[in-house]
Amino acid sequence: MTVNPSGWRPTAPENAEGQADTVTGNRALMLEEPLLFEIGSTDRTGVDFADQKIGSGRLGGLERNRPIDLPGLSEPETVRHYTRLSRQNYAIDLGLFPLGSCTMKHNPRLNEKVARLPGFADVHPLQPQETVQGALQVINELAFWLLDLTGMHGVAMSPKAGAHGELCGLLCIRAALERRGDKREVVLVPESAHGTNPATAAFAGYRVENIPATAAGRVDLDALKGRLGPDVAAVMITNPNTCGLFEPEMKLISDAVHAAGAFVYCDGANFNAIVGKVRPGDLGIDAMHINLHKTFSTPHGGGGPGSGPVVLSEALSPFAPLPFVAKHPDGTFKLIEEETAGEEHPDAFGRMVAFHGQMGMFTRALTYILSHGADGLKQVAEDAVLNANFILRSLEDVLDAPFAGSGPCMHEAIFSDKGFEGGISTIDLAKALIDEGFHPMTMYFPLVVHGAMLVEPTETESKRSLDKFIMAVRAIAERARTGDQSLKAAPVHAPRRRLDETLAARKPVLTFREPEPAQAAE
Repeated sequence: MTVNPSGWRPTAPENAEGQADTVTGNRALMLEEPLLFEIGSTDRTGVDFADQKIGSGRLGGLERNRPIDLPGLSEPETVRHYTRLSRQNYAIDLGLFPLGSCTMKHNPRLNEKVARLPGFADVHPLQPQETVQGALQVINELAFWLLDLTGMHGVAMSPKAGAHGELCGLLCIRAALERRGDKREVVLVPESAHGTNPATAAFAGYRVENIPATAAGRVDLDALKGRLGPDVAAVMITNPNTCGLFEPEMKLISDAVHAAGAFVYCDGANFNAIVGKVRPGDLGIDAMHINLHKTFSTPHGGGGPGSGPVVLSEALSPFAPLPFVAKHPDGTFKLIEEETAGEEHPDAFGRMVAFHGQMGMFTRALTYILSHGADGLKQVAEDAVLNANFILRSLEDVLDAPFAGSGPCMHEAIFSDKGFEGGISTIDLAKALIDEGFHPMTMYFPLVVHGAMLVEPTETESKRSLDKFIMAVRAIAERARTGDQSLKAAPVHAPRRRLDETLAARKPVLTFREPEPAQAAE
C-alpha cells in the first residue's frame, strides 16, 4: 500500500492529536488547495502549440538557455485552482472589514455600473479633447464638489493616491516658499499623524521633526508653538488623527503656523468622518489630499486603483501641478497642459503624472456624491462616527480604551492589550478573530498606543453586523484577560494555521522545491 502516490500531501489544520481532520485535507466545502507546481507537470501543457522554428532573437545573448519549468494545467484544473483559492479569501462582500485608518466600506454597485458606461470605461488619454468633453465635464464637476465640501480655493485632480497627494501638497508649499525666496527646511509631524506623512516630507527633501501628543491623544499645542520658527516650512497634521480623535484646537494650530510664515498640510484620509460637517478650509488648512477610494467609494486594496486629489488654499492654488480642466465661456472644456507665461497657470510646479488622473475613480466618486446629495454625505459622517462610538462604548469594559475618557471618538476606536494575562497579546486576539469569521482590525498602529488595536466599522455596517463583531471580540477579550493559552494556537479553523511572520518576511521561499518522495507503508 502506498500513501499519496501522487506525492502531494494535504496540509489542512490538524486536530488535537496532531492528525489531519480529513484524508483529503478538505474541511467540508472549504477545499484544500495545493500549489500550481504540485498540481501540474512541467513536461506538459494545457494548450497545444504547433512546432515553431525559432529564429535569431534580439536579446544580445540573454536568451533563456534552460526550460522555464512552469507547470502545465488543463483548463478545468486552472479554473478550479483559482476558484478554490478565492474561497479562502476575505472580502467586504463577505463581512465586516474593521481595518482602522483604511475605511474598507461597501462600494455601491451603482457606481461600478456608471464607471463601466461607454465613454467613461473606454476613454483614452490621447484622444482629441473635442471627443472627450463629457469626461472633462465629469472631472470639472467633481472638482467643484470637492471645493464645496472642503471650503478650499483650488484643487489638483491628477495625484494617484494619498501619499502621492501628500507629495503634491508639499511640492506646492516648496514652490510657494521658493517664489518668496524663503529657504525653509523643516517639516513638523505630530505623533498622531499617518505614517506616510514623515516619509513624504523626507522624500520631498525636508528634515522631519516630531511633535508630541497630549495624554488625551491630541497635538500638544504648546510644544508645537515652541518649535515654530523661521526654518519650519510646514506642519503635516492628520485630522481626525490616527487615534480616531478630532483636533479641537485645529484653528489655533493653523493660526500659529501661519503667524510663523509656514503652511498647514492636512492628511485627508479620514475625511469620511467629517464630510458635510466640517470644511477644512474654515480651519486654516492650506493643502489636503482626499482619498477618493476611502471617502467617496472606490474599490480599495490590491495595490489600486487609487486617486488622491489635493485641495489647496488661495495661497497655494497658483502653484498646483498641470494638467487641469478649465471651462471656457462658450461652455466647452479644455485640458490645460502647458505653463504659459502671462496666460494660464504660469507658476505650476510641473507635473505629477503623464496624464490627468483616474477616470474610473472620478466617475465613481461623482456618482457616489450625486446619489447621496449634500444631506446624504452629511449622514455618511454621522453614521461613521456613530458606529465607531458604538464599538468603543460596547468594548471599553473588556478592552483598554486609552482615550475613552477624553470624549467621543470620530470614525474609528482605538484599544490596547493592557490587562491581558499570561503573555497573551494583540496578535493573539487578532488571530482568534479569524476563527470567528472576521478579518482582524489594524494591529500595533498607531505607535503611540502599546499593543494598539484600531477598529473602523465605517458608515456602511448595520447594527446587526456590529453586534456580531462586538460579541466575538468580547468573548475573545475575556479569554485574554484570564490568560487563556489556547489563544496562542489561533487560528485553528482557517485554511492555514498561524505563520512565523518574521521568518516569512526575512527568509521568504520564492522557489518551488519538489516535496520529499512519498513514504511507503510498512
